Amino acid sequence: MKFTNTRLRGALAAALLAGFGAASAPASALGLMQAYQAALANDPTFREAVQDAAAGRENRIIGRANLLPNVSANYGANKNFADLVVTTQQGQRVPSEPEYISRTASVQLRQPLFNLDALARYKQGNAQANYSEEQFRLRGHELILRVVSAYVDALFAREQVRLSKVQRDMYAEQRAVNDRLFTGGEGTKTDMLETQARLDLSEAQLLEAQDNEQAALATLSGVVGQPVEGLDELAERFRIAPLPEGGYEQWRKLAFDNNPDLVSQTFAIEAAQQEVNRSKAGHYPRVDMVASVSKNTAETLNTYNQESKNRAIGIQVNVPIYAGGQISAVSRQSVAGLEKARAEYQVKTDKITVELKKQYAAVTSSTARIQALDKAVISAKLLVTATTQSIRGGVRINLDLLNAQQTLFTSERDLAQARYNYLLAKLRLRAAAGTLGDEDVRDMASYFR
Repeated sequence: MKFTNTRLRGALAAALLAGFGAASAPASALGLMQAYQAALANDPTFREAVQDAAAGRENRIIGRANLLPNVSANYGANKNFADLVVTTQQGQRVPSEPEYISRTASVQLRQPLFNLDALARYKQGNAQANYSEEQFRLRGHELILRVVSAYVDALFAREQVRLSKVQRDMYAEQRAVNDRLFTGGEGTKTDMLETQARLDLSEAQLLEAQDNEQAALATLSGVVGQPVEGLDELAERFRIAPLPEGGYEQWRKLAFDNNPDLVSQTFAIEAAQQEVNRSKAGHYPRVDMVASVSKNTAETLNTYNQESKNRAIGIQVNVPIYAGGQISAVSRQSVAGLEKARAEYQVKTDKITVELKKQYAAVTSSTARIQALDKAVISAKLLVTATTQSIRGGVRINLDLLNAQQTLFTSERDLAQARYNYLLAKLRLRAAAGTLGDEDVRDMASYFR
């Protein structure tokens, strides 16, 4: 069916084009860098990681303490009630019941001279502290990815709402035009029913898109720890940054050197190795230098009226002989733990290699996809303009313009999604390589306005 009323055709084209151009930015928008800084302060998962890292750093001091001198002091005071029988020179037995207070005070210093267990604990503490530091770096990477992913998801959900509103408005305008045409005897009942069906479907799609937007904003609010209403949008000019030279192999080398999950697992292996050394140390002697100073008052019944001081320094050797098989069993147990840690390293290596390949391919393919969709959007805009002119000339019908508009909106939606996927793939690639940091968030924020 062709339009015969030029005024109606022009009104429809103008209404559809106006609906396409309507998109208002929020009055106060939360920038990506602001969201990241808020998440650093408020995200409960990251706060938990901060405390885990603080606790893990103490392992270094705990391990070192086993090699340093150990100083202890002891003091005791007791009220004594004794029964004493003294035999005189004449052979007489004279009973007495002395009451006295005995006091003991001592200070002892113990310095390990040969202690394989203490040496293993020292090395293990360093490995555990380094493991905590790398795990904290990993949690930082995960926070960046969570913030950016939530931010991008919320933006794309809002884009879907905008698209759904435009679709609904288009079908509402088409229904109004069809109603007027039918009233004037130029339309058909079929056109009206088809338009109404599309309008009803678009209303349902709009409600679903709005629910998704609210859910995405709620997710982002949970990460940043504050209500989120407005967001920055993608800037009109979108740049594709070139990848560093060296291709995938260069990224793979970076990952093996810097990925915090892999690096932390190497420290986990070192800690497990030192656990093996600790277990085996149970078979070796321990040598300590011991120095002590003590003061005793009325230490025993025979010396209850005496006071003594004693100073001693010497070497103490402790040689294990038999412990019921415990040391051997613990050694076998620790060896199993070491092999498990090595197996976990291989599992993580394989996982990170797959992730690295996936994100590298996503970055490289996104470049071509964005370029293709850029051309598709330009072509769709030209099609909308040409269809609008054809409607005014009576060559095309309103449905052709609606389809052209739908093609344009779909192309713009796919282009936005491709751009978001490119940005996320870039971050995930750097996270897999272990080079993700604050500067990458700052660079990512420059893509939005």
